[in-house]
Amino acid sequence: MDKWSTPHLKVVLVGNSGVGKSSMMTRFVDHRFTNMYRATIGVDFLTKEVTVEKDSVILQVWDTAGSERFHSLGSTLYRGAHCCLLVFDLSSAASFSALDGWRTEFLLQAAPADLTTFPFIVVGNKTDLGTQEVSPERVQQWCENLGARYFECSAKEDIDVDMAFRSAARAALQYFKCSVMDNRENIQITNREPEEQSNQNASKCTC
Repeated sequence: MDKWSTPHLKVVLVGNSGVGKSSMMTRFVDHRFTNMYRATIGVDFLTKEVTVEKDSVILQVWDTAGSERFHSLGSTLYRGAHCCLLVFDLSSAASFSALDGWRTEFLLQAAPADLTTFPFIVVGNKTDLGTQEVSPERVQQWCENLGARYFECSAKEDIDVDMAFRSAARAALQYFKCSVMDNRENIQITNREPEEQSNQNASKCTC
């Protein structure tokens, strides 16, 4: 597959400020980590070419600000996404409880064609802290209700970050392919309508 036909898949990270979205993104794309915290202002994004089931894809990873004052940017940032990572801090029960609101806000702003099939990946970050305020059973139950896969990661120690993103890439590629097929079917239906109308008119011709 040449570079011009390589799918560009948009993956968006959402969650409260300070849960480690930026750290996860830079760990996955640049293989690095810094202890210096810098709040994301608006949005950052990086790209990385990966292979998913023998397909080469360009993953566009969008890191969104967790601050309330940037929520108005949601429509611009979320539109066209193929997968969303809901990120929380394992040492913060409040950051997990906030995921319901983040998911609802994302679906409202992104407006995917089918709300029930859009893929989400849930990520509990900061396993390196050794503190977990949310029981694994509670998280697993919530993820099962969503139909979402769940990963526990550490951006700092580079634990399972790659696995979470590659799972997101697979889900994004599947969603992308389904969207392309749906669009083709719609085009075929649209193209058949004039032909059917023409045939109906011809059958009425009395000349």
